[in-house]
Amino acid sequence: MAAAGLVVARLLDILSSDYSPTNLMQARSREGLSVVQQVWISQEGVLMAGRLIYLIGPSGSGKDSLLDAARPHLVERGCHMVRRVITRSAEAVGEAAQGVSPEQFAAMDAQGAFALSWQANGLSYGIPREIDDWLAAGDDVLVNGSRAHLAQTRKRYPTLLVLLLTVDQAVLLQRLIARGRESPADIEERLARNARFTAALITGNGAGLFVLDNSGPLEHTVARLLCCLDHGHSVCA
Repeated sequence: MAAAGLVVARLLDILSSDYSPTNLMQARSREGLSVVQQVWISQEGVLMAGRLIYLIGPSGSGKDSLLDAARPHLVERGCHMVRRVITRSAEAVGEAAQGVSPEQFAAMDAQGAFALSWQANGLSYGIPREIDDWLAAGDDVLVNGSRAHLAQTRKRYPTLLVLLLTVDQAVLLQRLIARGRESPADIEERLARNARFTAALITGNGAGLFVLDNSGPLEHTVARLLCCLDHGHSVCA
């Protein structure tokens, strides 16, 4: 009942105020702003007082390594790092995701278990719906997302913070060759597709997107990521 009362209070406050999603994001940092005033409602009805941080980047850009290195700093800041649900074996090499069968994934999706879901490279990916509870409580949430699914994600969470992890094409080439998962022709096509994807994302997303270059030392990328979260830009002294 108390939680329901809080939601009603938030709704009444928003309806009686002149807060647009943009105004609320600008107002969040003002000293003394109440928790109720920090909430906005998207068209999907998702209450958000926290930030959804959406990390995207090509295969081989080092997302898993970045998340592992940044984890202690993010946990210290109270940021939830979401464990994805993927249709692959739990023993498969890569991130510590929850591996499920395609049938299990379909059942979970039908039951509304996911806030976000998409398909890529023959696999299905799901983001647990509990992220909405964390966001409503005012917590930051970091999701390892999909570049191709960004438009759908932004429709549900219009003020999400997008972090695009990039890497120099020569560095990416060496990483993909070292993985040994693809033929030279497949790698060439992946590099060309990545260049097109990156250019389109940077052109079409403006102020809502921060670019993190992961071509150099990993600790430098971690510092830039934390700078984006703490100060709203990726260049820190």
